Amino acid sequence: MLQANASVIIALLMGLVGVWYVLWQFKRVLSYDQGNQTMRDIAQAIQEGASAFLNREYQVLSIFVAIVAVVITVFLHWQTAMSFVFGAIASAGAGYLGMYVAVRANVRTAAAASVGLHEGLRVAFGSGAIMGMSVVSFSLLGMTLLFLFFKGDPNQLTYITGFGFGASSIALFARVGGGIYTKAADVGADLVGKVEQGIPEDDPRNPAVIADNVGDNVGDVAGMGADLFESYSGSIIAAAALGASLGEDAMAFVGLPFLVAAVGVVASLFGIYMVIGGDDSIVLPEALTKHIDKHVHKIDEKASLEDLLAALRHSVWGASAVILGLSLVAVILTGVSFNYWLVILVGLVAGNAIAYVTEYYTSYTEKPTQSIANSCQTGAATTIIQGMAVGMMSTVFPVLITAVAILLSIWLGMKADGSITAGLYAVALAGVGMLSTLGVTLATDAYGPVADNAGGIAEMSHLPKEVRERTDALDSLGNTTAATGKGFAIGSAVLTALALLAAYVTAAKVESLNILSPTMLPGILIGAMMPYFFSALTMMAVGKAAHAIVLEVRRQFKEIPGLMEGTGKPDYRACVGISTEGALREMILPGALAVIVPLVVGFVLGKEALAGLLVGTTASGFLLAVMMANAGGAWDNAKKWIETGEYGGKGSDAHKAAVVGDTVGDPFKDTSGPSLNILIKLMSIVSLVFATSFGSGWFSF
Repeated sequence: MLQANASVIIALLMGLVGVWYVLWQFKRVLSYDQGNQTMRDIAQAIQEGASAFLNREYQVLSIFVAIVAVVITVFLHWQTAMSFVFGAIASAGAGYLGMYVAVRANVRTAAAASVGLHEGLRVAFGSGAIMGMSVVSFSLLGMTLLFLFFKGDPNQLTYITGFGFGASSIALFARVGGGIYTKAADVGADLVGKVEQGIPEDDPRNPAVIADNVGDNVGDVAGMGADLFESYSGSIIAAAALGASLGEDAMAFVGLPFLVAAVGVVASLFGIYMVIGGDDSIVLPEALTKHIDKHVHKIDEKASLEDLLAALRHSVWGASAVILGLSLVAVILTGVSFNYWLVILVGLVAGNAIAYVTEYYTSYTEKPTQSIANSCQTGAATTIIQGMAVGMMSTVFPVLITAVAILLSIWLGMKADGSITAGLYAVALAGVGMLSTLGVTLATDAYGPVADNAGGIAEMSHLPKEVRERTDALDSLGNTTAATGKGFAIGSAVLTALALLAAYVTAAKVESLNILSPTMLPGILIGAMMPYFFSALTMMAVGKAAHAIVLEVRRQFKEIPGLMEGTGKPDYRACVGISTEGALREMILPGALAVIVPLVVGFVLGKEALAGLLVGTTASGFLLAVMMANAGGAWDNAKKWIETGEYGGKGSDAHKAAVVGDTVGDPFKDTSGPSLNILIKLMSIVSLVFATSFGSGWFSF
C-alpha cells in the first residue's frame, strides 16, 4: 500500500516535471516572430502597463499578507502563518508568470495569425499552456514541500490549510482588482469609442485602447491564474484534511488526492499536445501520433468556430480519458476501495457536463446566444432582458449536475467505508477529479485574452483585414472556453466548499447543526446575502472607474486637435492611470469583507452560526456566479454573432444594442461572477483555519 509520504513525493516530482515543461514552452513561445516595429511598440506599451499595475497591486497585497501573517502567528501557530505566506507567494508567482508570458505572446500571436489561423492558435494556446501548467506545478510544489517540511507533526494538515488561505486571499484580491481594471477600461473604451464615436474596437484613436488591452492581461490572465490556483489547492487540501480522519488507513486517504493531482500533470500534458503538437524531439507511438495529427491539422485556414471548438474539446476529453486510466492505478497503489475511482469518474463527468452546458449557453453557434442577438433588433432593453433570462436559465443544469455528483459521491464513499466522513471525503475527491486536468482546461481559458490582445495589436498596426478576422475567430472561441473554465471553477468550488465545511465542523467540534436553533437561520441569511453584497460592491467599483474613463476619453476627443481624424495622438497613459488607481482603491473593501465577516460571525454568533453562514454563501454564491458568468459570456458572443454580418452587422442598430449588452455583461463575467467562487472558498477556509478559536458566541439562549 502506497502511503502518504510516497504519494506526496510522486506529486513533488510531477510538479518538477510541470516546471520543466513551463520553462521549455516559455522558451518556445518567446522564439516566435514579433512582427514589425509598430506591433512591437504597441506590445511594449501593453507590457509596461500590465507590469506597473501588478507591481503596485502586489505592493498593496504584501501589506495585507504581512498583517494577516502576524495575526495568525499570535492567535494560532507560526507554522500556519508560514504556510499562509508561502501560499500567497506561490499564487502571486503563478499569476505574474502567466501575465508576463501573455503580454509577450500577444504580439507573436498577431504575427503568427498573419501566416494562418493554425499558427495563431499554436502561439496563443502555447502561452495558455504556460499559465495552466504554472498553476498546477506551483501548487503541487508548494503543498508537497510543506507536507515534507512538517513531516511527523500530527498537526501538519492543519498548518497546510494556511497555504490555501494564502492562495485564496491573493486570488480574491487579484481577481477583483484585475477585474475592476479590465472592465472599467473595456466599458469606457466601448461606450465612447464604439457607441458614441462610431469607431471600430481597438481603434488606435481611442485613448482607452491600451488600458483595455492591459486589462485583458491583469484581469483575465493574472487574476484568473490566481483564481484557479486557489481552486486547485483548496480541493486537494479539503480532501487531505478529511482523509486524515478516516481510521487506520488515514494516511493512504491523505496521499490519494496528491497522487491524483500528480497523474493529472501527465494527462494535462497529453491534452495540451493534442492542440499544439510538439517538436521533432518528442516521439509518440505511431497510432497515437496519427490520432493527434487528425485534430491538429484539422485547424487549417478554412477552420470554422465548430472545428476550433472541437479541437479544444478533444484535448480536454483526451486528458480526461488519460486521468481515468492513471487514477485507477493510483487507487490500486494506495489500496483504497475501488469506489473512490468511481468518485473521481463522477467528478470528471460532472466537470465536463458543466462545461458542455456552459458552452451551449454562451457559444454564438447555439440558440441561447442567438436569441439574445435576435432581441438586439428591438433595442438595448430587450437585449438586457433576454440576456438576464438566458443567464438565469443556465443555472438549472449546473445545479442539478452538481447535486447528483454530491449525492453519488457521498453514496459511493459511505458504501466504501461506512461513515458520513467517508462520504464527505468522496465529495472532496470528486472536486480533485474535476480539477485534475486543470493544466489543459486552464490553457483553453488563458489563451483567449492573448488572442483578444492580438486582435487589438492587429487593428492598431493596420495589418490586413484577414489577420483581424483570424484573431477575432480565436477571441470568440476564447469567450466560450473562458466561460467553460469558469463553469469548472464554480462547480469545483461547491464541492470543495462542502468538503471544507465538513472539515470545519470536525475541527470546531460542532456536534450537530439544527436549522431551527436561534443563531443558525441568521447565519444562513447573512451567508446568502454576502454574494449579493460582494457583487454589488464590485459592480459599483467597475461603474465608478468606467465613469472616470468615459469622461477622460470624451475630454480627449473634445480637446486634442485632430484626434478623430487620426492626425492627433491620444494620451494612453491617462486612462491606464485611472484604471490602475480605481482598481487598487476599490478592491480593498470586497476583499477584506471575505476575511472579516466569517471571523465576526464566528466570534459573535458562534461556531454553529458560522456553519450556517457557509451554507448560505455556498448556495446563493453558486447560483449567482453561474448566472453572471454565463449571461456575460452570452452577451459578448451575441455581439460577435452580429459582427459576423447577422442583423445588419457592425454599425447597425442591432449592433449598438449588442454593445450595450456586452458592456453590462463585462463586469458580470469578468469581475463579479468569477470572484464569487473564490469568495465561497475563502470564507470556508478562513473558518477552517480559525475553527478552534470559535465558541458558542455572545448570545446564549
